[in-house]
Amino acid sequence: MTFEQPVISTGIGSWPGTDIVEAIKITFDECPDLPYLPELPARGAPAGLIGRSSGILAELTVDLQPSGWRLIDGYGIDHRRAVGLFRDDLDQLEEQAQGYAGWFKIGFAGPWTLAASIERQRGGLVLSDTGARRDLGQSLAEGLAELSSELNRRLPDLRLIIQLDEPLLPAVHRGSVPTASGYGRYRAIDDPELSETLTQLVRRLEPHPVVLHCCAAGAPIPLLAGTGITGIGLDLDQLRTADWDGIGAAIEQGIWFGAGAAPTDRVIGPDAVAERVLRPVRDLGLDPESSRLVITPACGLAGSTPTDAVRILHSVRRAAEIVAEELPR
Repeated sequence: MTFEQPVISTGIGSWPGTDIVEAIKITFDECPDLPYLPELPARGAPAGLIGRSSGILAELTVDLQPSGWRLIDGYGIDHRRAVGLFRDDLDQLEEQAQGYAGWFKIGFAGPWTLAASIERQRGGLVLSDTGARRDLGQSLAEGLAELSSELNRRLPDLRLIIQLDEPLLPAVHRGSVPTASGYGRYRAIDDPELSETLTQLVRRLEPHPVVLHCCAAGAPIPLLAGTGITGIGLDLDQLRTADWDGIGAAIEQGIWFGAGAAPTDRVIGPDAVAERVLRPVRDLGLDPESSRLVITPACGLAGSTPTDAVRILHSVRRAAEIVAEELPR
């Protein structure tokens, strides 16, 4: 996965408002190196991260219960709504992306965030059941593969990147996902299973690059770097000093690093965003010829106003230009 610019910018996923056409246009305007298909959770739960992702599962269906999303037999109204909204989003993308040739990113919940967000039919999260975890991971991989093939037919000049959003992965890894009562915790998932599920998904989607984004503290960076993913995106405010060693090693392996440098609760200028990237990059002593940097907001922008969301994307775009200029040649 190579870009024309040494440092680029993009957004993460969620966007304020309910107008998908306007949101797509903005991502093409403000993220010309890597536009993406936004999520609009203001349209309701079926349009949010878990709803959209559940709607592309292969041979699994869900419904929205008072406790959250649950696997069901048949096709409930919420599942049909999630599928319908996403199909409409794809139709609008096809119209807006006519004539575009280049990289394009679509994000979905990763297998571990889904497993920690969806209940089994008989109760308890998918996370609690080895077979259910396996089935969900395979279903997600097949659904994404089918989507990739469809987009190849619809937009043959579009070079698809799949983003896996895994905000709950650190909690799954350390065993801190709460049970329904709130008094217990689901046991931690062993590293080999965590890694293998992601590795199989990445292999199923070849040759499309897969990047993983996590906006929570404690992402297991060395583990992720060994799964075959092309990039890792992290919120800089959630990183510990020790995390930077793992990031440096991942970059040296050829993995892109998505630096979540722009806060989502306020707008800061491009110089400030750029400095938040340059400081650790300089400390790591990265080789500018081999460094692979993507500058992003820390997370999705659904909680921002539409005006601020645009300003944040504009700020990270300009910050990418500043970082590229500042890195030694």
